[in-house]
Amino acid sequence: MRTNFSAAVCFALALSAAPALAADPPPSKNPPAQTDLGASTAPSERPWAKAVTPGEQKLASDLFREGNGLLKESLFVAAAAKYREALAHWNHPGIHYNLALALLNLDQPVEVFLQLEEAMKYGAAPLDADKYEHAGRYKALIEKQLARVEITCFQDSAVVSMDGRQLYIAPGKYEGLVRVGQHTIVAQKMGYITTQKNPMLPPGQKTTIDLKLFTADDLTHYKRRWPNWMPYTVLGAGVLLAGLGGILHWQASESFKSYDAGVNACAMANQSGGCMPDGGLAGKKSAGENLQVGAFTLYAVGGLAIAAGITLVTLNRARPFRVSPESDKLSLTPLAGPNGGGLVATIHF
Repeated sequence: MRTNFSAAVCFALALSAAPALAADPPPSKNPPAQTDLGASTAPSERPWAKAVTPGEQKLASDLFREGNGLLKESLFVAAAAKYREALAHWNHPGIHYNLALALLNLDQPVEVFLQLEEAMKYGAAPLDADKYEHAGRYKALIEKQLARVEITCFQDSAVVSMDGRQLYIAPGKYEGLVRVGQHTIVAQKMGYITTQKNPMLPPGQKTTIDLKLFTADDLTHYKRRWPNWMPYTVLGAGVLLAGLGGILHWQASESFKSYDAGVNACAMANQSGGCMPDGGLAGKKSAGENLQVGAFTLYAVGGLAIAAGITLVTLNRARPFRVSPESDKLSLTPLAGPNGGGLVATIHF
C-alpha cells in the first residue's frame, strides 16, 4: 500500500527558495573571523555546529546551495544527492529539512519522516519558526501513514529479510518504520524450514514479530486411526480363541483315544471279535465329536480375529502430519501418499 504525497510538492517548492541555513551564513575565506557563526548566538548554543570546522561548514554550505538550485528546478533526485553529500560534511538540521523536501516529491515517506526528525532535533533555532512549524505539521501527518515494526530472531546464522531486503543475520533485532499495509517477513537457514509471515501492519502502531525456525522433524507429528491398543486387542483375542480351539482339539483327541481303547478292550473280551459299546463308551465318542466341533469353530473365529487384527495393525500405522507451531489449534495435513511421504518445505503462518 503506498501513500500519495503529491500534495507535498507545492509545499516543497514554496519553501525551497529560502535556504534553511539562513541562521548560519557560510563562513568567509578568513577562518579566524568565523569562530562565532550565527552572530548573536554563542557556539555553546549551537550544538549542531560543535566540532565542525569552518572548512567543512563551507563545503556543506556550498553543496547545500547547489541542492537548493536543483530543488527549484524540480530535479528532486539530484537535489537529494547534493543534500546527502552536504550532510557528509555537516550534520545540520537545515540540510535534513531540505532533504526532506526533496524526498517528499520522491514518494519516500519513511525517509521523509526520519529526515524531519533530524531537522527538528534541536528545536526551531537552526531553522526558523515558520519552517519548524511546517516540519512538525508534515511529520505528524506522515507518522499517521507509517507503522512501526520490531522483528526478532534468535536462531544463529538465520537470514532475516523484509520485502526482499535483508535486515540482519540472527541472532538479533530490527526496529524501524515501514509503510502501512501488508509486508513479507522471512527467516531462512540451511537445514531448516523457511519461516514466512505476512502481517498487515496498522498505522500509528508498533507490531512485534518473533521469527522461529524449525526443522522438518520438529514439525512432524504422527497420528493413528484408532488407539494403539485396539488392533492389538483384536489380534490377541484371535490368538486366544485359536489357543482355546487347540485345547478343545487336544481334549477331543483324548476322548477319541479313550473310545478306541475301550472298543479294542471290548472286542478282545468278546470271543466272537465283535463289541457293542455301552453307554459310557458311546459317551466318550460323542464328547470327542462335540469337542472337535467346538475346536474347529474356535479355530475359524480365532483365525478371522487374527486376520482382522493384522489388518487393523497395518491400517493403524502412525502417519506423519505437518503442524503449525504458532497455532493453538493444530492444522494437520497428511503427507503420506501412494509413492511415499514427505514434508512441504514452506510454512505460512
